[in-house]
Amino acid sequence: MFNYSADFPFHRGRRLRKNSWIRDLVTENYVSVNDLIWPIFVVEGENKIEPISELPGINRYSIDNLLKIASSAFELGIKCVALFPYTPSKLKSEKCEEAYNPDNLVNKATRLLKKELPDLGVMLDVALDPYNSLGHDGLVKKNKILNDETLEVLIKQSLVQAESGADILGPSDMMDGRVKLIRENLEKNNFKDTIILSYSAKFSSGFYGPFRAAIGSSGNLKGDKKSYQLNYLNYKEALKDVALDLKEGADMVMVKPGMPYLDLCRQICDTFNVPTFAYQVSGEYAMLSNGIKNGTFDKNQILIETISCFKRAGCNGVLTYFAYEIAKFLKTEN
Repeated sequence: MFNYSADFPFHRGRRLRKNSWIRDLVTENYVSVNDLIWPIFVVEGENKIEPISELPGINRYSIDNLLKIASSAFELGIKCVALFPYTPSKLKSEKCEEAYNPDNLVNKATRLLKKELPDLGVMLDVALDPYNSLGHDGLVKKNKILNDETLEVLIKQSLVQAESGADILGPSDMMDGRVKLIRENLEKNNFKDTIILSYSAKFSSGFYGPFRAAIGSSGNLKGDKKSYQLNYLNYKEALKDVALDLKEGADMVMVKPGMPYLDLCRQICDTFNVPTFAYQVSGEYAMLSNGIKNGTFDKNQILIETISCFKRAGCNGVLTYFAYEIAKFLKTEN
């Protein structure tokens, strides 16, 4: 509770807002390139850059071009990229075998990035939806998402990702118990230093549509994901899931989507005092991008404002498709 000893006119809040240097001097939160993780979509083939119509300005890159764009991002100061595959239909199945293929697209991409850019952090998603012919994050039987059977596949997937050199694993599937089993198996297989950034508060949201198109899963999804993703009406349930993931061995936690859930970002940060991230998801990107395109928003102002709001809400960092553009702007400003 605020308790000021002085009243107006002895206290005038505008004294500390009257010009740029004093505003800078008393600013509480700052945005830097260190706050950014850049999600990048990868596609099979060579010399490919495929625009994604649902995400204007975002592309899928073949591995050779991924190396080029990741190198450029690294030069701008971006410390970590998150890779997501566009999986051809022929490699998708109900058993999701491609998820734990050591030579699948993201594993090959990771090995190349860690060889050529060893100081660039690489994050991989632990979930089955890119590889599932039914579009779900878990195995499906008679229209039911199988929890424990899915865990066995996620363990295999996480181990081949760690072996490929991934620095951070991001379990985003929302199956019960997955963090514990992934952590146990990482320890058993001498991947003790592999970081788990768990999608602990991942909500069943309408903001994911463009992402599903970007990885080629939107047309495959049968039903919805409400039986495993969180109900967006519940915050106590989200806090419980965060607590469980931390108990099971997560190093950091994620809130997804981002902007509509800033209250959860703040609550998680204050409650658990652990590194907390948010994912500014594809639907958020599409809204802002369209607003920028039609002149509703000033590009640099709106991007810095939105990232600043994540920081104000307690986030240590943000996964955002705008990371490259923000990094370019910050470098120009500095």
